[in-house]
Amino acid sequence: MLSMGAAGLALSGCASEQPVGQVGAPIPDDPAYRKLGPRPTYEPSVLAREGATDYSVPSGVIPRRAWATYGPNRRLADPMRRISAVTIHHDGMDAFGSPHYGDAAERLEKIRRSHVGRGWADVGYHFAIDPGGRVWAARPLELQGAHVRDHNEHNIGVLVLGNFERERPSEKALGSLERFVSQLTGKYRLTARQVHTHREWAPTACPGRHLQPFVDRSRMPGGLIAMG
Repeated sequence: MLSMGAAGLALSGCASEQPVGQVGAPIPDDPAYRKLGPRPTYEPSVLAREGATDYSVPSGVIPRRAWATYGPNRRLADPMRRISAVTIHHDGMDAFGSPHYGDAAERLEKIRRSHVGRGWADVGYHFAIDPGGRVWAARPLELQGAHVRDHNEHNIGVLVLGNFERERPSEKALGSLERFVSQLTGKYRLTARQVHTHREWAPTACPGRHLQPFVDRSRMPGGLIAMG
């Protein structure tokens, strides 16, 4: 694992303003952070009274309290409100194949600290999937994410831990990704056309040349995402 000093240099995400094929740069600045002064707190109970979407975490997902040491800062985040898209990412950092729970928790916390260090409300993604196939809760779903510049509204960010320009995702991660995204599309009544990868929104390598083809196949007729 990287030390925190090295992690500060290597931590990335998927940069929408980098040329296709380039990885390792930060994901876009959180559009919710615009020096507009104090913002109201958006709690799930408040949004529910407004008739908003169900933001409950699906069963089987590891809660964020299992890995995050702090946050989120809700004053810096906009509410998600309705949900109309899902976007799949890799983290674009160093290769990561560890199946161990503790290693995944440490990597997620490093990403969160890096994002918060840029003045963001929290880690940019809503969920993360590790090489062992576990699904982790990240940014609370009732808060708008910070994972695709100009397209974060109503858009769930799903991160697969690893750099899939350099390595291939594990079979367990792929299986969990397909099942979990299918679960999300069923819950929010989305079609396969509403499931995207980062590179489909912006010029970036994310989610990597070894993950993009899998997502393409899963969205085709007969694929699990298409059937969600």
